[in-house]
Amino acid sequence: MTSLLLSIFPFAMLAAAATDLATMTIPNRLVAALGAGFLAFALLSGWSAPAIGLHLVVGLAALAITFGFFSAGWMGGGDAKLVAATALWLGPGPDLMRYTVLASIFGGILTALLLVVRLVLSPTTGFASADRLLDRASGIPYGVALGAAGMVVFLEADWSIPLRALLGGS
Repeated sequence: MTSLLLSIFPFAMLAAAATDLATMTIPNRLVAALGAGFLAFALLSGWSAPAIGLHLVVGLAALAITFGFFSAGWMGGGDAKLVAATALWLGPGPDLMRYTVLASIFGGILTALLLVVRLVLSPTTGFASADRLLDRASGIPYGVALGAAGMVVFLEADWSIPLRALLGGS
């Protein structure tokens, strides 16, 4: 059961990346499912109350920081909530730091590529999603970078071992 609950994390990361790419939004219900999935996973895995509480504090701190970034216009609201829900899962420590660094690197690459593509291609493909991405006035679907970073950290984190074993990995 815990492996099934643990699988919520990678599916949410993939869904966040896909929906942000297609619509430039990350649904609140996706972020809520990510948060609820963590709580169910932690409780059914037998985590102590202090361990769960520490993860909650990290998630709330990430929400406060990213909400400040959203208020300053530096990131979208969905991105801010996704970072907070991801921080809830990762908690304090090297996994969260790795996620933050990877998300920044992937986001920089995504931004650079999208800016170059926007210079070369016209935003008139006839496909609403593609046209929105190609529009120079449009933002960057940073959920793609956040989702990719989440997947990398998930596959390398210690708590993903039960899921990898379930899927036949090492």
